[in-house]
Amino acid sequence: MVDDDRPVLVTGGTGTLGRSLVHTLLDAGRPVRVLSRRDRSPAAPAAVDWVVGDLLTGDGLSEAVAGVRAVVHCASNPRRPGDDVDAAVRLLLAARAADVPHLVYVSIVGVDRVPYPYYRAKYRVEQIVEDGGVPWTILRATQFHEFVANVLDHLSRGPVAVTLAGVSDQPVEVREVASRLVEIVDAGPSGRADDLGGPEVFTTTELMRAYLAATGRRRPVWAAPVPGIGGFRSGYHLTPEHADGRVTFAEWLSGPAELPKNDELSTND
Repeated sequence: MVDDDRPVLVTGGTGTLGRSLVHTLLDAGRPVRVLSRRDRSPAAPAAVDWVVGDLLTGDGLSEAVAGVRAVVHCASNPRRPGDDVDAAVRLLLAARAADVPHLVYVSIVGVDRVPYPYYRAKYRVEQIVEDGGVPWTILRATQFHEFVANVLDHLSRGPVAVTLAGVSDQPVEVREVASRLVEIVDAGPSGRADDLGGPEVFTTTELMRAYLAATGRRRPVWAAPVPGIGGFRSGYHLTPEHADGRVTFAEWLSGPAELPKNDELSTND
């Protein structure tokens, strides 16, 4: 299917993963279409086919899914998890009506075990994709380096940097997730793909110390006992058996010229 000249539709193409995926697809010679609620961005690559539409209202969906070889559903709204479920239903209905041959959904490791509202919504979307009548693949990944850095930034703005006692994380490079998604698109519908995690598991205190050193901040670090996060303490969001990522958090911190700002981190479109 590599020589298929039909476009790959990316939802959430202006978010952290979506932007990376669009460029990775283009670099691999795959035609790309982006569904966005906004008019075409001046920063968008000229080769991208841009469709203005809305996953929640259904506007533009028929045009977006027409004639595609695959849909990669990256759009998400952590602030309103219920919107993810509604958007998935509309997308699946449109994809089924258009006989889309492959729908790829990007989920999070542990969504079926961590009792957190956003994770529950992501897991519900997985179920919708599995029962939606469109051939599918689901990839679960651990948290992106950008997301972890953003959380650490918020937790270190005061005189004391706060971390979560007993919690570890396994951040992964977003470009590695994008590369895996291109492989999945080329392979065709595969059901549940192997999880993708970063190369190392660190406590949040270790991650905070690395972040403080990279940003030149001097703070004492306090590991706070936070209730209601037992799923994270149990490590259900980790996948050490699939630590296939290569770029460590420390390497990522030393790479970007500027650490991410809040408005650069949304995967919503």
